[in-house]
Order: sequence, then C-alpha cells, then structure tokens
Amino acid sequence: MNILNKNMIEFIKKIPKAELHIHLEGSIEPEMMLLLAQKNKIRFKYKTIEDLKKAYSFEDLRDFLYVYTQGTKVLKTAEDFYNITKAYLEKSYSQNVLHTEIFIDFQTYVRRGIASDVIMDGTWAAIKEMNESKGMTAYLLLAFLRHLGAKSAMETLEEGLKYKDKLTGVGLASTEIGYPPELFKEVFDKARETGFKTTAHAGEEGPAEYVRNSIEILKVDRIDHGNKAMDDPGLVKMIVERQIPLTLCPLSNVALGNVNHLKNHTLKKKLDMGMLVSVNSDDPAYFGGYVNENMIAVARALNLTKKDIVKLAQNSFISSFLPENKKKEYLEMISHI
Repeated sequence: MNILNKNMIEFIKKIPKAELHIHLEGSIEPEMMLLLAQKNKIRFKYKTIEDLKKAYSFEDLRDFLYVYTQGTKVLKTAEDFYNITKAYLEKSYSQNVLHTEIFIDFQTYVRRGIASDVIMDGTWAAIKEMNESKGMTAYLLLAFLRHLGAKSAMETLEEGLKYKDKLTGVGLASTEIGYPPELFKEVFDKARETGFKTTAHAGEEGPAEYVRNSIEILKVDRIDHGNKAMDDPGLVKMIVERQIPLTLCPLSNVALGNVNHLKNHTLKKKLDMGMLVSVNSDDPAYFGGYVNENMIAVARALNLTKKDIVKLAQNSFISSFLPENKKKEYLEMISHI
C-alpha cells in the first residue's frame, strides 16, 4: 500500500469541496438504522449492528440494492427523513463539503403508502436549518428507478413538479443492465422542458453505449459514474471536448466489484485526459466512507498530487448545478488554500 503523508491527508480534509453523487438513504449509518427500526416498530431483518455490517459485503449492484431497500423500510415519518438528512449534512460539513446535491426517491415509498410530502418536509427542514446555521447549501435531485420502468418514472416526474421550488433536477438510477437510457427519453424530454437539470447513472455496470446514449438521447447535463466510457475512444473525446461532468465514486466501485482494486481505478487517467471528474461517496454508510475517505483512499492508491486534489475540488463545484456566481465564489476560496 502506498503511504500518504499527514500533510496530504490534512490538505484533503481542509480543502472546500462539493458532493454531487449521494443517495440519501445510502447515508443511514447502522446505529441510526436500528434506532429508527425500533422507534417505528419495524420487523427488521437485521437485529444488531454486527448483523448489518456482515450484510455490507456485496457481490454486485443487485446484491447491494437488496440490502439498501431493506434499509429504507425503517423510514416512516417526516422526522425520520429530517434526522437522516441532518446527520448526512452535518457529517459532510465536518469534512468541508460546502455544497451537496442529494438524490431522493419517491418510488420506493409510494408503494408503502408514504406520501411525497413526508419525504420533502423532512429533508427540506434539515436543508434549511443547515443553510441558516452553517451557510451550507444542498440541492435535491429526484431519482427515477430504472427497474420500475418509464411509466412509473413519468408518474414520479409529475409528482415531482409539485415541488418545483425545492427540486433542482432529476436523475436515472438503480440497475443499469436491461434498462438502457433510450427507454426514458420521453421522461427526460419533459424534465428538461420543465426546467429541471438532468443526470443519469451510466457506465457503472452498463457498457459505454449507455453513457453515449445518456448524453445523445437523454441529453443529460451530467453523468453519474461513467467508468465504462473509457472503452470508447470516440466517447472519451466527446466527453473531454464538451466537458461533460462525471461524478466518480471510487469506494463504491470497488465495493460492488465494478473495479477490482483502487489502484486500477481510471480516475487519474480521466483527470490527466482533461475529463471533468469529481470524487463522491454514492452510499457512504455502505461503502466505507464519505467524500474525504474516498479522496484519501484514491489519493493513496493512485499517487495523486496536491495539484490533482485541487483540480478534483475545483471540478466538484464546476460540475455542480450552482449558479455561476456561487461557483466563482467557491473556486476563489479554493485558490487561497
């Protein structure tokens, strides 16, 4: 293992950064999950923290999504959503994450009779509180779960339009294989027409073609993951020329077997090629760390320099959906580190 000196670790911890790829429920730490299960009298499969942590050994994305879905069952009230959002925001702020863009999910809960108001009231209260007390900003992105199909995604978009003042964008998430981007063209066309920003998980487990079609057919503003883009030189050229952001999640990629070892992650290659890549946590409670842990791990594995870390931090704000004046403010802040 490469040794990362203490100065580099402190530099990573200190530098201002944004997180652009985080699923809210993926931030529920085991201790909170069990407390919520007890509070809400949920018949939960996992009885102890040890049981939960044993389950956090995944074969692939589908294996993870099963455990992840079990974890969502502990949430019932607006207070629950407030508590998990507040915990994530406080943890991230402690790591000098000054802005975050969080995926939330309506589809998982509507089938359990939990209204979207419950989700929005809880998450928004925590966001407002952190903004007022710390100046931290957070945007909400409504996720469409691929495996539930385009019809359900369209219905979810219609529901999301009720919260146009609180939602910044929409994104395509969940299992890639068998659910290519083109199935969701109509949904994304409508989302763009209504003013939403757009993202899509692509090239995590799916092929480079899914990345290309997310860009060319769905016309997304940003790609989540995008690892497999490297398999298509023409696509790489397009991503570099158009500066299409890729939100990379190193620890997630290793945990789910999409990258066999961090030393083989393509983050450094992408960075050196001029791709607009950032480091994110995806589902930090499950994959072993928040943004700083991801940055430290990948810096160690790929021998990143301080210049690389600065570029990743800059990219995180450039790739965000923040207004240009706020981006400039944060980039100026980084320049003084």
